[in-house]
Amino acid sequence: MVFDAAGDLYGTTSSGGAGAGTVFELTPQANGKWTQKILDQFQNLADGAFPWGGLIFDAAGNLYGTTLQGGSGVCSLGCGTVFKLTPNSRGGWTEIVLHNFGSGTDGIHPYDGLVFDASGNLYGTTSGGGASGGGTVFEITP
Repeated sequence: MVFDAAGDLYGTTSSGGAGAGTVFELTPQANGKWTQKILDQFQNLADGAFPWGGLIFDAAGNLYGTTLQGGSGVCSLGCGTVFKLTPNSRGGWTEIVLHNFGSGTDGIHPYDGLVFDASGNLYGTTSGGGASGGGTVFEITP
């Protein structure tokens, strides 16, 4: 999970929503309770499914994460995705799939979250695939 500058907490569920997981925001209230808002529901395998890893923000306020399955490729339920959520003018969020793990050579099933370097490149790992089948370290450039 990750906090924003206002103290709101963002995270994922690996199930729920439309069945394949959600991205949510928790906003603290004056009475000590939190208000939940669902930002995105993974509804089909095309946009990803089962987000297990954490989320990160970029400097512009976009959220990034991974899904264990979904997308396309050689895996029966998809090999996973890297996604970006961008705040839109209607107060919601727009999901963009940045990468589908599909061939097996680029890795399959990213379990963990992502990190940025100083140039804005994203890095992460997969739990399988790659040349040896034991996983990969990947980079996604803007």
